[in-house]
Amino acid sequence: MTRAELIEVFGTEVPDFVIVTGDAYVDHPSFGTAIIGRVLASRGYSVAIIAQPDWRRAEPFTVFGRPRLAFLVNSGNMDSMVNHYTSSKKRRSEDSYSPGGRIGLRPDRAVTVYCNRIREAYGSVPIVIGGIEASLRRFAHYDYWDDRVRRSVLDDSGADLLSYGMGERQAVEIADALASGLDVHDITYVAGTCFMTSSLENVYDHDEIESFEAVSSDKKAYCRAFMRQYEEQDAISGRRLVQKHGQRWLVANPPAMPLTTQELDDVYELPYTRLPHPSYTEHIPAIDEVEFSLVSTRGCFGACSFCALTFHQGRVIQARSHESLLREARILTKLPNFKGYIHDVGGPTANFRHPACKKQLTKGVCKKRQCLGYEHCRNVEVDHRDFTELLKKLRAVEGVKKVFVRSGIRYDYLMFDRDDSFMRELIKHHVSGQLKVAPEHISDGVLRLMGKPAGGLYDRFCAKYKKLNERLGMEQYIVPYFMSSHPGSTLDSAIELALYLKRTGQRPEQVQDFYPTPGTLSTCMFHTGLDPRDMQPVYVPRDPKEKAMQRALMQYFMPYYRETARQALIKAGREDLIGNGRDCLVPDGRAKPDRSGGGKPSRPAGKKPPQGPKPKRTPKR
Repeated sequence: MTRAELIEVFGTEVPDFVIVTGDAYVDHPSFGTAIIGRVLASRGYSVAIIAQPDWRRAEPFTVFGRPRLAFLVNSGNMDSMVNHYTSSKKRRSEDSYSPGGRIGLRPDRAVTVYCNRIREAYGSVPIVIGGIEASLRRFAHYDYWDDRVRRSVLDDSGADLLSYGMGERQAVEIADALASGLDVHDITYVAGTCFMTSSLENVYDHDEIESFEAVSSDKKAYCRAFMRQYEEQDAISGRRLVQKHGQRWLVANPPAMPLTTQELDDVYELPYTRLPHPSYTEHIPAIDEVEFSLVSTRGCFGACSFCALTFHQGRVIQARSHESLLREARILTKLPNFKGYIHDVGGPTANFRHPACKKQLTKGVCKKRQCLGYEHCRNVEVDHRDFTELLKKLRAVEGVKKVFVRSGIRYDYLMFDRDDSFMRELIKHHVSGQLKVAPEHISDGVLRLMGKPAGGLYDRFCAKYKKLNERLGMEQYIVPYFMSSHPGSTLDSAIELALYLKRTGQRPEQVQDFYPTPGTLSTCMFHTGLDPRDMQPVYVPRDPKEKAMQRALMQYFMPYYRETARQALIKAGREDLIGNGRDCLVPDGRAKPDRSGGGKPSRPAGKKPPQGPKPKRTPKR
């Protein structure tokens, strides 16, 4: 991060690459900048990092001079707009990826702004953009904050190449091509990258999707283009797509091949310090969630409509070996602040440790079928034995007191397993008193659009979880997460959920308002009012008052939300649910909202859960 360090570490004053990032620099394998920097360094390239530069002028981007090969630009571990704004478009009060949690250390649309400043400083220097912001905005896309369709971020930023997905393969291929003397504009063949061109004469074997101009003005065209992007997100079966932007075309090469187990092991066993750069004097909150956690897998075949993981990491599961994870666990036990607790072993979905079926490895994922969702594919291979064995080995590591699984369990996949061994092991050894799961809703109409399993399966899971706890002499609880105002959700379906919560005695502490982030099926529904899979109309709650009502109904039991919930019941014509009757949700009479936070549900009575980290909900990316 300084010239002195560059000389000390690499023996040069001119780095091969300069990474510009919107996050503070943490040398930990949960941070994309650290991974790409370490991967390139392991291949012999020198890497300098400019973290959270002052974007208002060009000078902060010149601290290392012009790099020998290229600038690599990312917004950080989150899209900069999601990082800055809540789902109601209000400015957040904290940035967990900045020192002291301070806001204002990165710009809105960071990738574009950083590229503009680099161009101002160095003109035609090669620029490659990557990370989550570039990945999910690689095509023309609906932008919730502008409430319009924006051009590809590659076109907006003026960068030369865009790397999408996790990026290790692409970074090395691009680096080797540049080092061999190839001009950046001639690097058009790398899987998992996009480039702009004024002619398709030399672009072979491609399919053209609706242009930026078409998807900006025609919502059905937007749906058609989105579905092609969604269906071609596979390294084996995916096609090269082109999308016209004015007089030029965006060319998106098929995704890069997933990393093998050995390649994934190699990435996570690079010599990370696992610490923020020593120049920081303030704590960086984002490290808290991952400091003592192990990344076990990548990819997800869960098919949640509101999640962008499919569009970024893909549906094919990539898993690290037991030996690699055990070596990392032993490293954790040597860290000064380690107290004996591994906070998490997982990934996008903790209990996915192998591909959904063997066909995915030879023919690619199905374009018109989902593995899991409202309905599941009969060909999905359900097997928790490998994960069970891994957890047993980890908790036997010397210095480890407890191993938790906190990154999310797919309860539908778990319920499809006829062998209860994993669920018993999970309950007995790997739950910190509360197991978080995400049913998201209970109305079948909403669940179908969400890509979540039908509501009855969640009830059966809760019953089984309770029964196994009793058999094992445990008293642990489920923390369910629900989502309000998702496309398809009406006041009636929100009331249906509220009645279900009352009937089953569940009081969710957290409710997530639907957030239309780039790259998701749900965002396409939100923008177009259509389900792109069948072009059928979808109800979209857009009125802020109705969205507040839907949220309040999910937490009707809190005094703070009582009056809003009452208004929702009146609007829906359900005054029968107002009063003191057994089935009523809120009492009679108008009361001012309790803004003191009163009414927050307390932990259920019973045993105090075992010591361990408090579950938190990680952002959907």
